[in-house]
Amino acid sequence: MSSDGYRLVVFDWDGTLMDSEARIVDCLAQAFVELGRVAPPAVVLKDVIGLGLLEAGRMLLPGVEDDEVRRFIDHYRRAYLAGPNEGTVLFPGVIETLQTLADNDYLLAVATGKSRRGLDRSLGESGCGPFFHVTRCADEACSKPHPQMLLEIMAVLDVAPGQTLVIGDSEYDMQMASNAGARAAAVDYGVHDQQRLLQHGALTSFSRITELPQWLAINNSL
Repeated sequence: MSSDGYRLVVFDWDGTLMDSEARIVDCLAQAFVELGRVAPPAVVLKDVIGLGLLEAGRMLLPGVEDDEVRRFIDHYRRAYLAGPNEGTVLFPGVIETLQTLADNDYLLAVATGKSRRGLDRSLGESGCGPFFHVTRCADEACSKPHPQMLLEIMAVLDVAPGQTLVIGDSEYDMQMASNAGARAAAVDYGVHDQQRLLQHGALTSFSRITELPQWLAINNSL
């Protein structure tokens, strides 16, 4: 691997590595019901996946005071954490891809809109935890598209923005990378479509996560 190429790969979690979209949408809808409100259509709920919960709640409840938004978040968290573990699974090829990248000495990290409690639970249940050198969550740093999570990860691992590649399924991932001076590639099987991801700065998009190691090998040899 070229010393001038990518050294660090920072993954989003939901919709990128974990197939959790349906469960998140269901739990957001449940949170509306618990507040005595009518849930918006699934396509609206889906669009906030990738943001931190406070930012997502404010987007879904415009003009509502933050106390009510926080009640919405509490209802969502209870619904999500009480749900069946088998409701979410890794996308095909995730473990093999992470293993290949680790075998080729890439540094791996996660930057996610999930809470720390939620991510740690998912990392443990999926078996992915040992692959990642650093993880950051939206309840311990600013939500995407703010670059704080990515900047902290790069600082901890002493990697420059030009050596960092973000992998995600939403425009918020692409914008976070750009705001930190890094680059991003997209997966097109998540919450936002390929055209939207490319418009927000994705270098390329993958239909399967297993395409990533070969793309890195080619681009690091140029």
